[in-house]
Amino acid sequence: MLKLLALTAALLVPSVALAQSPPPPQPIQVMVVGTFHFDNPGQDLNNVAVDPVTTPAKQAELAAVAEGLRRFHPTAIALEREATDTTTLLDQMYPAFTTAALASDPDERIQIAYRLANLEKIDRVYAIDEQPGEGERDYFPFGPVGAWIETHHREADVEALNATVAASSADLAARQRTETLGALLADTNRRDHPVHGGQSLYYGLLGFGDAVSQHGAELNAGWYERNAKIFAKLMMVAKPGDRIVIVYGAGHAYWLRHFIENTPGFQLVDPAPYLAGT
Repeated sequence: MLKLLALTAALLVPSVALAQSPPPPQPIQVMVVGTFHFDNPGQDLNNVAVDPVTTPAKQAELAAVAEGLRRFHPTAIALEREATDTTTLLDQMYPAFTTAALASDPDERIQIAYRLANLEKIDRVYAIDEQPGEGERDYFPFGPVGAWIETHHREADVEALNATVAASSADLAARQRTETLGALLADTNRRDHPVHGGQSLYYGLLGFGDAVSQHGAELNAGWYERNAKIFAKLMMVAKPGDRIVIVYGAGHAYWLRHFIENTPGFQLVDPAPYLAGT
C-alpha cells in the first residue's frame, strides 16, 4: 500500500510542476509598411516624382489608409528617423505634431505614421533608424562601386542590372496619377514585388569587384548591417503582446521582414488585408 501511495505521489509531481509553470510570453506582432518617398528627397539610386499628397483628394486617400491600418489595433509605431534620446528611442518630433501638418508636409512619416499614431492615441512612436556616426564606415558605400565600374568600363552591365528598378520606378510614377495611394502601397508591399520583394539589385552588385577590391560585397555588408541595427533597435523597445507598425522606405522592407520572421518571439503581419480597398 505504501509503495502504491509513493508511486501515485511521484506521478503527480510533474503534473503539479507543469500546472505552475508560467505561460509563454505573447508574441510581438509587427507589420512592415514599406513606402515610397512622398516628398521625393532624391536620396535613392532611383527616385520617383510623386504628385503632391497634400491635396484634398490625396488626403482622403491617406485617411482611408490610416483607417485600414487602425484595424490592426497597433500599440506602437516605428519609423525612419534617428532618435536623439538613445535610451528611450522615442521620436523627438512626434510630440509637436498637430493635424495641421497633414495639409502642408508631404513627408510619409507624418502622412502615415503620425496620422495613425494620432488617430489611435499612441504615444509610443519610436525613431529606430541607423546612420553612421563620425568616423564610422558608410552603410551604403556606393562611391567605390561606381569608381570600379567606371574604371573597368562596366557601365552597360550596371544599367542592365538596374533596368528592373528603373522600370518599376517609371511604372509607379505613371500609376500614381490614376490609382489611390492605398492601392500603390498595397502593391509596393507585395512579397513578389519585382524590386522590394527581393534583393536582386544588391546581390547583382556582388559581381562588381575583384578578389582584392570587393566593393560590391562591402556595399551588401553595409546595407545588411544598417538594417540589422534598425531591427535591433526595434527589439529594444518592443514588449510582449505588442502590435507594431513600422513605416519605412520600401527598400528596407525585405530585410525587416527577414528579421521579424527569423527572430524568436516576433510574428510578421501582412499589411495587404489592411490596405485592401483603400
